[in-house]
Amino acid sequence: MSTEPVRVVRHPDGVVELRLEDAGRGNALDLRTAEALRDASAEVAAAPGGAVLLRSSGSTFCVGGDLRAFAGRGADTGGYVHAVATAAHAAVATLYELPVPVVTAVRGAVAGGGIGLALVGDLVLAARSARFRLAYTAIGLTPDCGASWLLPRLAGPRLTADLILTNRVLTGEDAERHGLATRAVADEELDEAAFRCAADLAAGAGQALRAAKRLLRGDTGDELRRHLAEEARLIAALADGEQAQARMDAFLAARVRTKGPTGSREPESVS
Repeated sequence: MSTEPVRVVRHPDGVVELRLEDAGRGNALDLRTAEALRDASAEVAAAPGGAVLLRSSGSTFCVGGDLRAFAGRGADTGGYVHAVATAAHAAVATLYELPVPVVTAVRGAVAGGGIGLALVGDLVLAARSARFRLAYTAIGLTPDCGASWLLPRLAGPRLTADLILTNRVLTGEDAERHGLATRAVADEELDEAAFRCAADLAAGAGQALRAAKRLLRGDTGDELRRHLAEEARLIAALADGEQAQARMDAFLAARVRTKGPTGSREPESVS
């Protein structure tokens, strides 16, 4: 079994699957995982097949940045957070710019950087029990992974402000209603529905699908890349500050108190 946190699987029907494989950590983004995601996305871009499916193993899509990896670094926190964001942002930009349709399958917790990853797809299928939560401002940080660029275009400025400033939680059905997800499906049907969607696209009129996607996306790739660079700069600057570091420490301490010394380990993230 592969020990890599991200894997590329090429299916004979033309679907290229990008799979988050670190289920035990909720696919949290530390530097190793972010760099693996960057490299796997580049591998997919080199030969994207007829359609790309982005999904996760386990019960959680992606819980965002791994606060255990962020905490305790003192003056080095900002540099580390910037490195994680930069690697993850390269993946987001690569996936956004793919010429073929991208389907994302979202289940469980979707928080922090996981939001941007989920929304980068052209079609987003969400399990009804999925929980979308930005969660950045709760720990003194700002959004990354393109969330602050993608959300206003999908959900509008008012709901985006609510999600970012108050950390409101949306279910999979809420996400469909507000335009974040293409459709919500029963949890047990998610994998099959997402794969069938990608396979149908891969079997479709490839030239027409690529041309249609080019029309839909226009020349926004450069705009997204500029925004991603600003997101990385801001989140790194805040991560170096006393307020964010105190809030991250408090969040981790609260998790330890809740679980106790023998409690099961959950990923410490912005969820």
